[in-house]
Amino acid sequence: MSRSALLLGATGLIGNHCLQLLLQDESYEKVVALVRRPLTLLHPKLEQCQVDFEQFERHAAQTRVQEVFCCLGTTIKKAGSQAAFRRVDFDYPHQIAQLACREGAQQFLLVSSLGANPASPIFYNRVKGEVEAAMAKLPFRAVHIFRPSLLLGDRQEFRLGEKLGEYAYKATSFLWQGPMRKYRPISARTVAAAMVHFAKQDQAGLHIHESFQISKYNLAVGIAKS
Repeated sequence: MSRSALLLGATGLIGNHCLQLLLQDESYEKVVALVRRPLTLLHPKLEQCQVDFEQFERHAAQTRVQEVFCCLGTTIKKAGSQAAFRRVDFDYPHQIAQLACREGAQQFLLVSSLGANPASPIFYNRVKGEVEAAMAKLPFRAVHIFRPSLLLGDRQEFRLGEKLGEYAYKATSFLWQGPMRKYRPISARTVAAAMVHFAKQDQAGLHIHESFQISKYNLAVGIAKS
């Protein structure tokens, strides 16, 4: 079966890996990337659509796909305020999900975060939990939510906190066992591989994928390790 996908956050750490995997996968005949600035990548299956993220409604035609991969995300520091952070991490994903649902998309795959909880006293975790809850209410055939821990990989932008966390993990990797395994950092490529893998399973319903569960997936193709 030929598949079509819409990708948000193609320039991000997980989104870039997701884009590469979707383009390499023979199951997908079309991959639409909503971007603020053109990608340097050219590929016969890739359709780039420059968007004003404040006016998603103008791009309804681009959301006529089977699956939506949402890898959008920022930090409060980069966004500049809690309100701006919420705009990127809640409003944009929710708006595009509503639009894609109306246009017939069947699956929505969302990158959330470890600790996401709409009742959390921590603002970041609360917003992540709220967007999860909002997605779960939309009438997609399937919603997959991925909750990775600290992401490992080379970002285009430098994030001091994440880089320090990566160094600390490498120095204490022997500690991340048993009850601590859910906090173990995870490769961004592994998260992307898991997203593509589960999209192709066509499992109806709401599915929550915790970080320690995502980590089972092969870095290259998203096949569960034995």
